[in-house]
Amino acid sequence: MPQLADPNFHRTVILLCEYGAEGAFGLVLNRPTETSAADVVKLEPPANGRGGLQLWIGGPVEPQRGWILLGEEPAESDAVRVCPGVYLSTSADLLRQLLDAKPETQARLLTGYAGWGPGQLDAEIAASSWLTTDVDLDLVFRTEPDRMWEIAIRRLGADPSALQMSHGVH
Repeated sequence: MPQLADPNFHRTVILLCEYGAEGAFGLVLNRPTETSAADVVKLEPPANGRGGLQLWIGGPVEPQRGWILLGEEPAESDAVRVCPGVYLSTSADLLRQLLDAKPETQARLLTGYAGWGPGQLDAEIAASSWLTTDVDLDLVFRTEPDRMWEIAIRRLGADPSALQMSHGVH
């Protein structure tokens, strides 16, 4: 919601990757950095190329941890299917391939993640802190990050400037 004041989540779009009794795990999709992934990734032996893969902020939890988000299932990888057309991996071999390849529009390297303890996300949704919608692959992989939040809200048929937080309404 527009009024969510936490700077880690203000105007973010989050892909909810896992949700259950133990809590929830997601990745912020619209926080790119100016940093090339090749400048921060340390592989042994080092990657050969500088394919142009950009680094994104996936959330405030464990910022040293990396995630590879893909728009198609990679061959020979331990990727997990998040939903149709979206896969998540932590494979060093896959990361090396992406660093050495030309930039992929449907591949991202994210650091950190968004996490919620048991019942926490449910309470935040009940308090109208978050809006939810189905996953749209164009939004995830082909929308400019600075436009993603507004486009996601407008897909729900809402005007972002007219949204107000109120307990129990979402």
